[in-house]
Amino acid sequence: MRGVHFGKQRTILIRLIGMSGSLRSGSYSNAVLETLREKFAGRADLGIYDLSPIPLYNQDLEGEKRPEPVKALLHAIAESDGLVLCAPEFNHSIPGVLKNALDWASRPAFTSVMAYKPVAVMATSPGPQSGARCLEHVKVALDSMLARVVLARECIITSVAAKIRDGRLVDETSLGFACGAVEALLHEIRLWRTAEAQKR
Repeated sequence: MRGVHFGKQRTILIRLIGMSGSLRSGSYSNAVLETLREKFAGRADLGIYDLSPIPLYNQDLEGEKRPEPVKALLHAIAESDGLVLCAPEFNHSIPGVLKNALDWASRPAFTSVMAYKPVAVMATSPGPQSGARCLEHVKVALDSMLARVVLARECIITSVAAKIRDGRLVDETSLGFACGAVEALLHEIRLWRTAEAQKR
């Protein structure tokens, strides 16, 4: 999908953007996001953003010089209520495709579309142990751009290949952690909306 399109009920539902750290067909991270999109249908409009058209970050192309795919990404983030990030650990860190998108979204520094944006983060791993370093590095990157990482139990889906069936996450324990992260995100967004309404 090129970009993201929110549903007709956008004025009612909380609008979320899901970003996967993998472009691979059959990506486990995509499968997790698709499962969450279905689980929260009716409560949140979770659109999964295709990061493949996003070019490599180039500071010479900031501001009005931004490429059109980057402008579309930043607009979608600005229009959303929050983000759900799910990525595999790659070389003990963040996959380049996701880090690149976050680099674009973090500009201009401290006043970008990511500033104060609520974000839920989770990681997938084909092995029994990795994923924690990816999660930690994503949090550090988000902190640097003033995004609000929601407080929830860490969601790291290990041995993920055995927990995906027909493109969906079917392991109940892992799904519980993933849904818990999104629930925390929705709670944060509702609190933010209430605080903003009280200011008016």
